[in-house]
Amino acid sequence: MKTGRWFWRTYDQQEIDYIEEYSGKLLAAKFKWNPKRNLKFPKAWTDHYPDAETLLVTPANVRDFIT
Repeated sequence: MKTGRWFWRTYDQQEIDYIEEYSGKLLAAKFKWNPKRNLKFPKAWTDHYPDAETLLVTPANVRDFIT
């Protein structure tokens, strides 16, 4: 099965670092060094893709993300 991988950015610099589509489902991931930093996925993304799974990837869970 083919998997698509992208990033997403608006003209006003809202962004998603990594997007993966597999079997018709979307996973949106943001990568942050500091997990305590306020993380919000852009409203434009969540409004347009309300069923997408979102994930914060930090040094604590990066190995789980890549395996």
